[in-house]
Amino acid sequence: MGLTSKTVLFLAVSVMVALFALAVWLWPRLSRQGWRATVQRAGLVLAGQLALLAVGGLTANNTFLFFTSWTDLASIFQRSQEDQPTGRAAAGLKVRGHQSVNVPGGSVPEKGGRIDQVDVHGAGSKISSSAFVYLPPEYFQPEFKNTTFPTSIVLTGYPGTAEALIKGLRYPQTAWKLARQKKAQPMILIMLRPSVTGQWDTECMNVPGGPQAASFFAHDLPKEMRSHYRIGRQRENLGIIGNSTGGFCALKLAMEYPQVFSAAGSLSGYFKPAKDLSTGDLYKGDKRLEQRSNLLWRQQHVPAPPTSFLVTTSKQGEGNYQDTLRFIQQTKSPSRVSSIILDRGGHNFNTWRREIPGTLAWISSRLQSPKP
Repeated sequence: MGLTSKTVLFLAVSVMVALFALAVWLWPRLSRQGWRATVQRAGLVLAGQLALLAVGGLTANNTFLFFTSWTDLASIFQRSQEDQPTGRAAAGLKVRGHQSVNVPGGSVPEKGGRIDQVDVHGAGSKISSSAFVYLPPEYFQPEFKNTTFPTSIVLTGYPGTAEALIKGLRYPQTAWKLARQKKAQPMILIMLRPSVTGQWDTECMNVPGGPQAASFFAHDLPKEMRSHYRIGRQRENLGIIGNSTGGFCALKLAMEYPQVFSAAGSLSGYFKPAKDLSTGDLYKGDKRLEQRSNLLWRQQHVPAPPTSFLVTTSKQGEGNYQDTLRFIQQTKSPSRVSSIILDRGGHNFNTWRREIPGTLAWISSRLQSPKP
């Protein structure tokens, strides 16, 4: 039984209800004095609380898809060898499978497009990561057989799964709908996690002596994708989007690599890199590197790139509201900035689903469609 299956949630709820009923039934017997009765009462209460936490955790995970398998969940408690680049895998891209898009006519690629599940192995970074690639219907239509397409990398938050971009945030479905409505051009979407080294949150940076995550996203990933798919080869053809940690990464990568990305959208992203147990020491004592990772500092001390940025926040319910306003105010030419500011929102899927249609339409208008 999978972690996100309804059966697992049903079993957890059943156990919780059974423990509650058992506590009501046995409590009079356990109300007597003595250490044994005390231990039994404490054990019964603890078991009930754990069952309640399990139900709450499973419900939240099924809603937001933080983890999609038991293996994925277990990996957060350990730093496996996958957290470090090994260099064992040969550079390149391998397609592991295909799936249809959940739209009308989605079973036919010429009508609904297709989602490929791929493994990408970076030659420069020595990082390997899985990803999903949404190909629009036009990609399979005869009249577009020699056409390359504008493309956007799409990143989840942390922790998160690439599947959440499909099942929870519905990026492919939204891109398909916008193209049908002529609100966006047909685009390829490359969907993956920002934590490409297991559960280590590198904040998409090149860690001194460690994973070269920035190099993977800015060099290896575009290179390997272009070698397999008909993706435009100019910076004007490539953008990047993300939510939360992915939003920070999108802005950071676009600011650091303007020769690679021409547009970046950040949904509820922050502007100063996280520093906690999930990140560890990313800077190895390099204060200059830590400073340059602060996007607000970078705006004031590094020449502005010729890049378009989109930032989103909410006046109530978001913790990034003031920093977002500051980022907007500090943006200098030749950079350009747009914003989506909701009256009320939150750091959650419901808010991001409201912002994604506008974000995809925005980045579509900033990316050029290459010539055949």
